[in-house]
Amino acid sequence: MSIDLSQFFEVFFEESFEGLDAMEAELLNLEPGAEDSETINTIFRAAHSIKGGSGTFGFTSVSDFTHVLETLLDQIRDGQRQLTAEHVNLLLKSVDCLRALLGALQAEQAPDLSEANELRLKFEVILGMSDGVAEEPVESLQESSGESTYQIDFKPLPHLFKTGNEPLYMISELAELGELETTAFYDGIPSIENLSPDECFLSWRFFLTTIKPESAIKEIFEWVEDDAHIEITMCGGLFGKVASNADVETANVNIESNSGLETPSPKPVKAEVPVNSLGKKAEPKKPSEQSSTSIRVGIDKVDSLINMVGELVITQAMLSQIGEQDITETTITSLQEGLAQLAHNTRDLQENVMRIRMLPISFVFSRFPRLVRDISQKLNKQVELKLLGEQTELDKTVMEKISDPMVHLVRNSLDHGLETPEQRVAAGKDPVGTVTLNAFHQGGNIVIEIMDDGQGLNTEKIKEKAIANGLVQESDELSADEINELIFMPGFSTADAVSDISGRGVGMDVVRRNIQALNGSVEVSSAPGVGSTFTIRLPLTLAILDGQLVKVAQHTYIIPLISIVESLQIDISKVSRVGKDLDVLRLRDEYIPILRLYDIFSHQGAIEELDKTLLVVVESDNHKVGLLVDDLLAQQQVVIKSLEANYQKVDGVSGATILGDGRVSLIIDISGLIKLSGLKRPGSQELLVEAKAVEVA
Repeated sequence: MSIDLSQFFEVFFEESFEGLDAMEAELLNLEPGAEDSETINTIFRAAHSIKGGSGTFGFTSVSDFTHVLETLLDQIRDGQRQLTAEHVNLLLKSVDCLRALLGALQAEQAPDLSEANELRLKFEVILGMSDGVAEEPVESLQESSGESTYQIDFKPLPHLFKTGNEPLYMISELAELGELETTAFYDGIPSIENLSPDECFLSWRFFLTTIKPESAIKEIFEWVEDDAHIEITMCGGLFGKVASNADVETANVNIESNSGLETPSPKPVKAEVPVNSLGKKAEPKKPSEQSSTSIRVGIDKVDSLINMVGELVITQAMLSQIGEQDITETTITSLQEGLAQLAHNTRDLQENVMRIRMLPISFVFSRFPRLVRDISQKLNKQVELKLLGEQTELDKTVMEKISDPMVHLVRNSLDHGLETPEQRVAAGKDPVGTVTLNAFHQGGNIVIEIMDDGQGLNTEKIKEKAIANGLVQESDELSADEINELIFMPGFSTADAVSDISGRGVGMDVVRRNIQALNGSVEVSSAPGVGSTFTIRLPLTLAILDGQLVKVAQHTYIIPLISIVESLQIDISKVSRVGKDLDVLRLRDEYIPILRLYDIFSHQGAIEELDKTLLVVVESDNHKVGLLVDDLLAQQQVVIKSLEANYQKVDGVSGATILGDGRVSLIIDISGLIKLSGLKRPGSQELLVEAKAVEVA
């Protein structure tokens, strides 16, 4: 029986990436000369698990590379070698290299070994295994000189299979160390009536010629050292020494599985891409765009979900029983109570299901200590990173999509925001700058703040660049906040030179656009010499939306509750006309432009008289507008369906949902609606009505 190992690949990759995250986090906490033994052990265990798993599945590029860094870690934890800053840097680069190797293997592509070979050579120099000169590309750790031959006697105890171990994998790992001759002894196999398929009756003798030390052989068997008799002796001769035992029958075999014997392959073929079964290569495919296809869920959430399903079953049984009875006043009352209970249970079930998708934002925050460390070293800046609200939960889909915008904002804070130590000391500040990431819930949203105590935004330089790029006119009078908003304009940059950190002129506009695609918003506040704060507001989930249903002619639209400021009846005396066809309402010293939804979406039969309609005041990108509707209907949670995926992109609409009566209702995109109405000046964040407010007054 052949076991298809590919079914375990995804679990292996997920656990390996988690192990790399743990390694990186612990490495960043290490201080050379004052390292903690438990921290070193944690890093070693993560590397050892990755090595063992990759060797089991035939990913030799990973197992070979991990072996050398594991050797260094083993020497450090045993006190044979002192940890240095160079070691930490190399180990961090190795984490990146392993991520790349595993990522390629996960995508079923042959990994690029150039960086792995370069790093491995550096480790070998540190370990005294190489002089640092690579005459030929290093394909593996084997060399042609300094070989030794070992005799390895391996006799598993009968219960070995029950522990989940398979001798085949150990034989494959041995073959990777050098030239291997395998002899299997099957004299211990009982008669067929006494044969138990889950017990091991075979034993082996191996002759291995390798440049590796004996410790490398012991590592292969350390998983089963309590479940087998293992003896390793050095022969000192050349490969080809034959085992002789006149008392037993022997045969050269290779074990395909627990239940069969097949003719061996003297040396297994290296598998540099995932295998569907042993030795069978998978067809390459394009890498998946999703960062993860699974999610770990706490048992408490699963228990709660099971309880909710139980409540639903009880309610369904009660309603079924009522349905079998004659309709009377009593049954109608019972039916109403049952439906109310069903609605309550359904709502609880929905909330519990949504909780399953919620993960702490620490999954995003955890990538920034490494990012800040690397960039601060490049910029010769001293930076302290503070992480607050790490247990704040956010939907997994939102979390995956907000990561890249946050990276860009943090890089900008490090490059443009924080000063050099000399500049900070001259300004009377601590030479160590601070970048703070903070997350918290506010209403039905999550708020993420990226704060720095740097020099703040240079409003004069921003305005000069904006004028030079034709984004604003020199005669425009802009407040400091309005000038700061210009950094989100397409192509805007204040960097004097392009670098690999920031300053390419493409970034902040993409950040805002990506956040808006998540139905969120981003704003900036800054004070000269004090620092800057970027505030991101996001919905907790992209699947469910709290919405206000409104009527426009014979159509029902949904306005996200997060965008609504207030709803009111229009006082016609406070309405003024700006231009040809734009009405504005003066509301508490603000001028609110009125957008007629029936006009924008070309509906007939809507109420057009302002004093007979309702105005829903909404806000987007710090701008308020009023949406003219015929009537306000119910508020309810709706399940969002993508129009773009099922139909096509529609301007002013972010998605759709199906109402209780089966009708499709469109969800209004406030930001897109403002653009669709033509209210914004071309190439500006300013509304036309704001520019003409003086005229109206």
